[in-house]
Amino acid sequence: RRMNNPRITRIEWARLEGTRPRPAGSNARLGPHGSIVRPSIARVTCDDGSTGIGPARLTREQAVPLLGQRLDTLLLADEGAARAVRPDATAGDSWVSLEYPLWDLAAKMAGAPVYSLAASVAGRKSPTEPLRVRCYDTSLYIDDLDIADDGDAAKLIADEARQGYERGHRNCKIKVGRGARHMPLEQGTRRDVAVIRAVREAMGPDAIVMIDANNGYNLNLAKRVLLETGDCDIYWLEEPFHEDGVLYRDLQDWIGKQGLSVQIADGEGQASPSLLTWASEGLIDVVQYDIQALGFTRWLEIGKQVDSWGGSAAPHHYGGFFGNFTSGHLAAAIRGFEAIEWDEATVPGVDTSAYQVREGWVEMPTAPGFGLEYDEAMLERAFAETGFDVSV
Repeated sequence: RRMNNPRITRIEWARLEGTRPRPAGSNARLGPHGSIVRPSIARVTCDDGSTGIGPARLTREQAVPLLGQRLDTLLLADEGAARAVRPDATAGDSWVSLEYPLWDLAAKMAGAPVYSLAASVAGRKSPTEPLRVRCYDTSLYIDDLDIADDGDAAKLIADEARQGYERGHRNCKIKVGRGARHMPLEQGTRRDVAVIRAVREAMGPDAIVMIDANNGYNLNLAKRVLLETGDCDIYWLEEPFHEDGVLYRDLQDWIGKQGLSVQIADGEGQASPSLLTWASEGLIDVVQYDIQALGFTRWLEIGKQVDSWGGSAAPHHYGGFFGNFTSGHLAAAIRGFEAIEWDEATVPGVDTSAYQVREGWVEMPTAPGFGLEYDEAMLERAFAETGFDVSV
């Protein structure tokens, strides 16, 4: 029993730093996002020597009470992470997230990838073949604000889409909503349309192309852009405006009358408490709660609901780095899982080579845990310089 249910004797935490292939520009409401990513990470060590590692958020003071606890009090076999170690949006800025290192630890003890454990918790069969999950390039930000000509601006974003294509992507998401803040309304909307057309041409007819307005449109602008790009086969429109059941119903009715196949996606950020209700009513097609803020266990619960009404799930994670490698494990547990949002970045000391993007898909690693490898010397330095180490 001691070997199967060890006690936690050490928790280490650090802030890492990495870079994207190129700086990310603006979205409809925020300025440039830059080229730096700063994910936080924790390693949990148990009295039998087993370890688990993954993204985490907690302070030294929050970590201390977790020392000495047995694994099965923090990660429940039929439920996932206990409340004490998973995100809680109602807790303001004080919430704790240690569930990813615990999922990694439990999966390593079981000798299985995390997606096998996730499938078991969800009551689904674990894949017998290597799990393949669709992904999309999420790096097409508004990088063209210093360009005067719409054609030149559209070419720049299309060239960025081709860069993603060369890295193995066949699907992409474009930031739109230039007229919400950064450009005059008419000019910005016209450029949005030009960019969408240029990216579709660059990626070819088989690519899945999505657009994300970050609440920068209103109902009529959303209709206009979808109508003017109707031949571009937009897969989904994400966050067209702040969630509103009346406006979503109007937009869904209009999409049907126009004969368009575009879906509505929402849920990132401070989503409305009514979002799941609207999704169950078919007003929202794709649920997108953030994989880090909502957490892996809560996503398993949401996934069951989404599947019950035949909806789709596509967790948001931009800027978190580790979401590239954690969100796809949900695909074995959620029938309606759409795709991994892929935010390309390199973090020294983290070996991500087990995850390769090929032809728009990621073949998930079969190694136990999340399948990531770490440089021990770099980890130790990060724990000492940017984090903390508590133990019993």
